[in-house]
Amino acid sequence: MSEVTEKVGSVSQSRYEQIVAELRQVVEQQTRGSFTIGDRALEIEPLRPRGGIPDAEWTIRQSLVRLAEDIGLSFNSVKNARWVASRWPKEHRQPGVSFTIHRILGRIEDDAERWAAIKTPPAGKKRWTADDAKRRVGWTVDSPETPQEKITAIHHLAQEPEVAATVTTDFLKRPQVAAKVSMENKVRVVEELTRDEAVAATAATSLLRRPDVAFKAMSDDTARFHVNHAQAERGRQAREHFEETNPVAPAVRNIDRSIEFLDLVTACHSFVAAAGRTVPGLRDRQLSEDEQAIVHQNVAKVRATLDWIETAVDTGKVDMDDELAKLLKGE
Repeated sequence: MSEVTEKVGSVSQSRYEQIVAELRQVVEQQTRGSFTIGDRALEIEPLRPRGGIPDAEWTIRQSLVRLAEDIGLSFNSVKNARWVASRWPKEHRQPGVSFTIHRILGRIEDDAERWAAIKTPPAGKKRWTADDAKRRVGWTVDSPETPQEKITAIHHLAQEPEVAATVTTDFLKRPQVAAKVSMENKVRVVEELTRDEAVAATAATSLLRRPDVAFKAMSDDTARFHVNHAQAERGRQAREHFEETNPVAPAVRNIDRSIEFLDLVTACHSFVAAAGRTVPGLRDRQLSEDEQAIVHQNVAKVRATLDWIETAVDTGKVDMDDELAKLLKGE
């Protein structure tokens, strides 16, 4: 029975090690070549102190563009090689460390700190990796490991508003994610999502249909004031709408109208209109037993009130009996 050999991809471990040794030599050659390009670019256009000759940047670009074209590279490749070479004098370049690592660690501002850093790989490691170097200078890594690195990567990928909106929507659809969002942040999200008045109105209407939510909302003095004000304004608009659109409005205008008469007719009209808007919303929705009980109680109040109205209209008597009074008081 043959012994199972550990493999890396499609090759054996020993073959993989041979490939790594071969490619390290290639990388070393590429590193020397990149530094050579950088050194020659520096020879043609040495780094100048900031605030020097006004047209220096333009002349430098012209020279480096010409050099890049003559050797078949891009301007940015030559420009970056020149900058990296300027950050690493020859005596501080480390054999066996790629040009990529030199380029990343070149972002360390202090010279002594930079030259010491490249000689000291992270604890427990024999050599620098590109991600380790990026962590050292505070860049986003290619393969995030810690929670914070993963969060940073998500933020980086979701910079476009459309992408961020889709990602946020997908995340909030996961109950376990939404459950970990703090109450404060949930409120902030709702406030942001309801800046649009149409969205806010729809959300508020849906929430206020929940008795427990409506009860807690009405315990806030400001919220209760605005609701009462909105109801009064809604009644005024309903009255105007009735006078402008209702077929019986012309006949009503010919009657010696009193304020009480108009208010009564308007109240009936508003109730019918509100019911016409609200009841269809119950389609395919099964109310809980508690919700049904609350609705039935209110329907009983409405029915008793309608009987009272008819009696007052027919007889002029507006006194209510004790049972009706208790019912309307919710007793």
